[in-house]
Amino acid sequence: MGCLFCQVSAGDEPAEVVLQTPHVVGFLDVRPVFKGHVLVVPRAHVPRLEDLPDELVTPLFTAVRAVSVAVKGALGAQGSFVAMNNTVSQSVPHLHVHVVPRTKGDGLRGFFWPRTRYAAGEAGEYAARLRDALAELGPVG
Repeated sequence: MGCLFCQVSAGDEPAEVVLQTPHVVGFLDVRPVFKGHVLVVPRAHVPRLEDLPDELVTPLFTAVRAVSVAVKGALGAQGSFVAMNNTVSQSVPHLHVHVVPRTKGDGLRGFFWPRTRYAAGEAGEYAARLRDALAELGPVG
């Protein structure tokens, strides 16, 4: 299949994976709003929210909740911004939930999402911190 997120889920495309369950994968966005920005996706190819089978709703949102807790503990964020585009502005046609670490005064305004890049090796450091925080939370989904 030509879907980038299906390839990441299968391990066929490199990514800084922070969470893996039987039904869900979480990995760092390559163009993060803020460093530590995670995409949480169902392993199954699900194009839009309305296509998400009932049996995947709980595993997906349990993982999103865990990642939103992890970004606070691992990255010192005060909270998170959780969002999902549904068809419009969906750069990859595979359902994905953005979990963006937030701090007061970070400059994020409304739905204008300036993007940044990781320095060489920096994404791996962020991913490791998030994996450690998620491991401390215990099994997800």
